[in-house]
Amino acid sequence: MEDILVKLLGEWSTGFGIGAVLLKVVLAFVLAMITGVERATKRHAAGVRTFVLVALVSVLASMCDEYIIATFDVSFSFITGATVIGIAILSSNTILYSSKNQLKGVTTSVALWGTSIISIFIGFELYSVALISYVVYFICIAAFPRLEEYFKMRSNHFEIHLELKGKNHLQEFNETIRRLGLRIDDIEINPAYANSGLGVYSVALTIVSKELRECKTHDEIVSVLSELEYVNYIETIM
Repeated sequence: MEDILVKLLGEWSTGFGIGAVLLKVVLAFVLAMITGVERATKRHAAGVRTFVLVALVSVLASMCDEYIIATFDVSFSFITGATVIGIAILSSNTILYSSKNQLKGVTTSVALWGTSIISIFIGFELYSVALISYVVYFICIAAFPRLEEYFKMRSNHFEIHLELKGKNHLQEFNETIRRLGLRIDDIEINPAYANSGLGVYSVALTIVSKELRECKTHDEIVSVLSELEYVNYIETIM
């Protein structure tokens, strides 16, 4: 079934002519650059160059497969398959744990892989599929973080990065938490600060007090806790 945009653009947009090749390469480049700029402005591991290179490699791989299939009557896209696997391995290396036990780079990893898949659609001349997919894909990357933050801030469950001036203050902190109407669901010591002299933890909390649920946001609760004399530093983990 012929792609809708191919019908609109005409025969010049298909095959291996200069016009078709330029269209595929430029379209993949532009879409990847938009995503790369969005990631780079938020200081993520992969920036514009990485996204553009992933897109170019992917569109070239699919064009090579398209040529091989048309010329040698092969029924399997070997180069494209290898490229997708390679990009998946590459993108997984952007995932890491920060010193505050936060998992970083998951969205960027998926975004790199998604850029590769969309570029492959372009290489196979599925332009409308690529553009529709990209619109939804970019909305997820750019708009969903704010929506996610909105719902997280209104949840009764949240997580904090906690630095106490000494490990001996943990019991005192636990007692303060209970008095405020909070419950500790999980607490993990952070090994990155083992020799710092501080007691550093990732703490999962639940708001159990009805009054607290109705009147306080996570940031307000964290602000109150930061005033405790034995707390060196505290922040909400998003």
